[in-house]
Amino acid sequence: MKFDLHTHHYRCGHADGDIRDYVEAGIQAGLSVIGISDHMPHLFHPLDHPSPNLAMSRLELGAYVEEVQQLQREYEGRIKVLLGIESDYFIDHEQVYRQAIQEYPFDYVIGSVHISSGRSIFDRHRWEGLSAEAMVEAKREYYRLIEASARSGMFQILGHIDAMKGYYPSFVDIQADDAVDSALQTIGELGLAIEVNTSGGTKLCGGWYPSDAVLERALHYGVSISFGSDAHKPSRVGEDFEAVASKLRDIGFKEWVYVQNRKPVSVPL
Repeated sequence: MKFDLHTHHYRCGHADGDIRDYVEAGIQAGLSVIGISDHMPHLFHPLDHPSPNLAMSRLELGAYVEEVQQLQREYEGRIKVLLGIESDYFIDHEQVYRQAIQEYPFDYVIGSVHISSGRSIFDRHRWEGLSAEAMVEAKREYYRLIEASARSGMFQILGHIDAMKGYYPSFVDIQADDAVDSALQTIGELGLAIEVNTSGGTKLCGGWYPSDAVLERALHYGVSISFGSDAHKPSRVGEDFEAVASKLRDIGFKEWVYVQNRKPVSVPL
């Protein structure tokens, strides 16, 4: 059984295609389940649409939910369409996001840290001139935020948990194992999932998120695994699903999950 819980569309301002295009691509890719999970508006900002190239407008959120629900009905019996969303995690703005998440009938919410220490995790220049000690602290802060996002209770899946390596592949060599292990232990104890996100293959790091080493530690801590292509164009829906499944089996996982009605559904590997 194939599924993909991480897809975007035009409303976020940096993806191509309508939601229907992704559903159709899911059918072509042989998926049984596709989750639509576009970027939650930046709700903490006084403007309706402060980041038009990063997230949807606040005024679009209701229309987004309605469109996914309409497609759920239309495609029933052909493919299961799940209503998801990817929400940034801002530790200082939990309440406004918690309120929005409770207001809508999302099947799942992916919690992703995109900003750490005030800068984008994909900022190619954030590492320039940093000492080894400062790099370690930057990595620890990133994983402290991931752990805090797990403890927030807002999310069922945590997104691309080593995506800082996207444009800085040497991120994987920065030694902050204590922070990584603490985050994974918390995620496992809380019964949350992390995704294997294949969009890392489109970045300089050239590989999936997270690394095999992180997945091995996730297994040790009893962390559940989900799958997401993080497709920003329909042609990437379901990308590398079989290869990821094979890798997870090699590591020792027996199952992975998709999430419906905020509850994990196990799928044998």
